[in-house]
Amino acid sequence: MGIGYIKGGGTIAAGITCLIIYLLQKYQLLGGNITLIITAVVITLIGIYTGNKVEPLWGKDSYRVVIDEVAGMLVTLLFTKLTVLTLISGFVLFRFFDMVKPLYIKRMEKLPGGTGVMMDDILAGVYANLVLHVVIILSNYYL
Repeated sequence: MGIGYIKGGGTIAAGITCLIIYLLQKYQLLGGNITLIITAVVITLIGIYTGNKVEPLWGKDSYRVVIDEVAGMLVTLLFTKLTVLTLISGFVLFRFFDMVKPLYIKRMEKLPGGTGVMMDDILAGVYANLVLHVVIILSNYYL
């Protein structure tokens, strides 16, 4: 949709993903975690394919490719109760892990072609998901 051409396209793509998920949830059009898992897998496979196709033209992990942020954001939100608070918290956590790239996330970028493009964001989403679940568990415990 051209989001990759906008400054901060990755952040915008992750934010739009949250907004779409929120609206689908609000209007009961989201089929739950199975739908999110299938969507994340399909988007990841499309991202690997397209990443392989555009890399020779645009270079490794071009800023114009933002499908990886969509997949990472979906992974971040798996198995959570989708509230405004969890969406915002998940968004912040995902962007943190995606930008800072700790704990082997940076190494994932070195994978060849579209796999490297997608897997660093998938791993950032996994870490964000784990932290989000810890925060949810602790907030339920202490509140």
